[in-house]
Amino acid sequence: MELRKDPITRSWVITGDQGAPARNLQQVCPFCPESPQQPQVISSMASVDYGPWSARAVVHPQPLYHVEGDPGRRGAGLYDVMQAVGAHEVLVENPRHDRQLWTASEAEIEQFLLLCAQRLEDLKNDHRFKYVSIFKDFGSLSGQEFDHPTSQIVATTFVPRRVLYELRAAREHFQQKERCVFCDILTQELNQRDRIVEIRGDYVACCPYASRAPFETWIMPVTHSANFERTAHQRPGALRDCASLLRRMLNRIRSITDSFHLVLHTAPNTQHQSKVLNYWRTIDDDYHWHIEILPILQERQRSYTFKEAYRSSVTPEDAAARLREAPTEHLYSSS
Repeated sequence: MELRKDPITRSWVITGDQGAPARNLQQVCPFCPESPQQPQVISSMASVDYGPWSARAVVHPQPLYHVEGDPGRRGAGLYDVMQAVGAHEVLVENPRHDRQLWTASEAEIEQFLLLCAQRLEDLKNDHRFKYVSIFKDFGSLSGQEFDHPTSQIVATTFVPRRVLYELRAAREHFQQKERCVFCDILTQELNQRDRIVEIRGDYVACCPYASRAPFETWIMPVTHSANFERTAHQRPGALRDCASLLRRMLNRIRSITDSFHLVLHTAPNTQHQSKVLNYWRTIDDDYHWHIEILPILQERQRSYTFKEAYRSSVTPEDAAARLREAPTEHLYSSS
């Protein structure tokens, strides 16, 4: 497998025949504590309610990226290519097979978020890695890989294009106004309240003004912070309200659809500085970490239109109003 760069969109694409990942058909889930074949554990969080642990990071059984080696970036005529060097881990959210983020306790979710912060910090110590992504795919329309409650973390030798767009916009806004664009967005949303779904302590859930998908929701800290892992270390319990808001928002989303993508956007690895891109000079002031939740509705099976002009059949104002009224607890029977 190798990484190839599209010279037009500048996106990196991983390519190669690894075979489709097989869903677990064993009687015993490999991520459950009672499994006779335990995965290689990288890090584990202490139990808060029951079980031998509350959340843990393990080696992905079929990783897309491998830690060993050097990227060996090289030119192939017009094109750029490099080896798929990086890290790919499974973040097991809970020891229980039926304990998803929207049914777990706030203490359990907080432990999971602290694990995310720990793994982000550790992987950023490897100067080869430019960015570390944390994401969760859930539901039949999402490409969900495992039945057990899991998220995944990927460290790459490149910054994903979507994040590059954000970095560029945030830097340009700061150069013009000496303010964080995300903080300015929060200020306007908190003043208007049309797209705010819920406020919990220092965290806000809102539907973006130009939502890419119906009921798209962002969770952001009101207090400015570029790095998720730095927020986690600010004080004991810094992520407690975030855990509570995440659980409540996922219950709201799940009352509308069974499938969604969730991704954490945080600052790239500033230890791997780029003299060409120069995004890191003001990044502590211009960037703002956030969690993006993109629900997947059956009606959105069609491909995106030309130039990635997204279409959302529900306005963010209507979406926020409906989500405010949606249940925040697990009250439905679907899994």
